[in-house]
Amino acid sequence: MKWVSVFVLCGVLLGCSDSIKPTAEILGVKVGSAVSDQDTAAVTGPLRLFIFDCGRIRFESVAGFGLSEGDTATRELVAPCYIIDHPKGQLLWDAGLPSDVAKSIGWVSRGEGVDVALDKTLAKQLKEMALGFDLDALEFIAFSHIHWDHVGAANDVSNGQWLVQEGDYRAFLDPTGAAVPAVDPTLLVAMEARPVRVLTGDHDVFGDGRVKLVAAYGHTPGHQVLYVDLANFGPVVLSGDLYHFPVSRANRVVPLFNVDKAATLAAMDRVEAVVSETEADFWIQHDLEHFLSQKKAPEFYQ
Repeated sequence: MKWVSVFVLCGVLLGCSDSIKPTAEILGVKVGSAVSDQDTAAVTGPLRLFIFDCGRIRFESVAGFGLSEGDTATRELVAPCYIIDHPKGQLLWDAGLPSDVAKSIGWVSRGEGVDVALDKTLAKQLKEMALGFDLDALEFIAFSHIHWDHVGAANDVSNGQWLVQEGDYRAFLDPTGAAVPAVDPTLLVAMEARPVRVLTGDHDVFGDGRVKLVAAYGHTPGHQVLYVDLANFGPVVLSGDLYHFPVSRANRVVPLFNVDKAATLAAMDRVEAVVSETEADFWIQHDLEHFLSQKKAPEFYQ
């Protein structure tokens, strides 16, 4: 049986106070709320966003994404990892392809027309870069969702609290992995030993309004996106799998393997409202062309 140390204010599956809020309430610190000197220092302290190459995925067909073959010429996607470095600690956002893929050179077939490649694990990248933090010293871990291409380095994590939406947590507790397509329970074994906060909506990660998990259910029962308000670059929204391709966003296309089409469309509306209201830069995480144009660790956005 899986054992998980659940955040003291939450029940195993119920009781978290986080809930889906109107868009205006997702953003910033609430007006009139008490802010300590320590919190003020955290608000004004540096915030850095690091991007890591955590693998590539190649598809023979895009039909599973709800697209016609002629809708896009793209057949290769990226699986990035991100670390948000905050004065109060680090947040790992998404963990890319399974670390074992790096044991092979070049492309490896997963069957059914899907190939994967990973040059270097996230743990090895962090060790070589010596950024001042690693997977043994994280404050928080959050995945946009628990599909195999977003949790691949999870078993390399040995510290930090897991922030997960209730729908995906329920799927995690299913030992067969059958509750949600594309879930590999063996990739999440280390999460059994991590303290976990089960969420039922939006969550302010560090308490200063700059790093927010925004509930965006539908791709999986507990899918979420990440809002990061960077001082110099400006706000960004990391998409998870709300969209896989730019054409998917342009045409509001829902993949065939999403668990709830109506919820996905509602999540698109909700997240796009956040993007519009904050004038955030929207990053489609799997978009390889955009990824190649971005700074990669050890460089960062701030």
